[in-house]
Amino acid sequence: MRFIHLADVHLGAAPDADSPWCEQRENDIWETFQKVIADVKEKQVELLLICGDLFHRQPLRKELRDANYLFTTIPDTTVVLIAGNRDYLKEDSYYLSFSWSKNVVCLFGEACDAVYLKQLNTYVYGLSYYSQEISKPYYDNIRPLKKDACHILLAHGGDTHHIPIHIERIKQAGFDYVALGHMHNPQILQENAIAYSGSPEPLDRTETGAHGYILGEYANGQVQIQFCPCAKRQYISLEVETDRESTQLSLEDTLKQGMQEHGMENIYHITLVGLRDADVMFYPEKIQALGYVLEVVDRTEPDYDFEKLKERYRGTLIGEFIEYFPAKRTELETKALYYGMQALLQSRGER
Repeated sequence: MRFIHLADVHLGAAPDADSPWCEQRENDIWETFQKVIADVKEKQVELLLICGDLFHRQPLRKELRDANYLFTTIPDTTVVLIAGNRDYLKEDSYYLSFSWSKNVVCLFGEACDAVYLKQLNTYVYGLSYYSQEISKPYYDNIRPLKKDACHILLAHGGDTHHIPIHIERIKQAGFDYVALGHMHNPQILQENAIAYSGSPEPLDRTETGAHGYILGEYANGQVQIQFCPCAKRQYISLEVETDRESTQLSLEDTLKQGMQEHGMENIYHITLVGLRDADVMFYPEKIQALGYVLEVVDRTEPDYDFEKLKERYRGTLIGEFIEYFPAKRTELETKALYYGMQALLQSRGER
């Protein structure tokens, strides 16, 4: 029996809200979800497990219809889903009154329930959120039925306010596989047994690295899983070191090359470090125009010729400031000298 473990799709989310590509990111999430459904069909997956937060907030009827349409395109696959803390089941949630395709099973109980899928000889267990926060560790005492079958637990949570999960208790419970949701970066907590699939698309710049879903297979009482990347984009931190010879144009060429190597479709957080000529300033807005650049942090420092400055400003506060520091300086003293010089020169209207 082949299954896909998916979680935290967050349909309806629009990451990078202040960026010009915000709308595209919202489309990316839907397109990646469509790709997962296409993979279900191509890989002949029999069971699709969705471990909460299919939607970023309370789903609209039209969004439910779109998601359900995609489920109708995989009629030979059983879809089992639970509601997470984002798409929790409010009293007036459209989730509760929606008519799903016959291959969709919703575990919408507030307490843990189980569904038996006869054709797969598999029990799937899970519960859904009825509020945005749940502090009780509901999964601690859930145990599989004593039946000769495959037993899979769907669980959403893992922090103080979202159903705390104690991994040692989960390990001892006896499930063949525990499919986790809520944490957006993929994590294997027990080999072939307990995992967070992560979100198929990264949702903010802290969610670096590959994103996708988990493909699993149950055979002869054993589960084997593998992570399958599927995201359209990644968040990448790119650090570039400058020197006295660096100019705005040379810096832009270096960044273009780095972004091409990592992929122009990806979203970048760029940090500039090192020294620069004291007469050179870098312009973040020009760097941001190179592509999907979310932020530019300039930590470069002007490379002052202190001997020339000391002669030029001898007998002044600036000259005395330079003479205060020894020729051989610690890293802390060097930083104090550079920052102090910058402040003193700026106060005189110089750079």
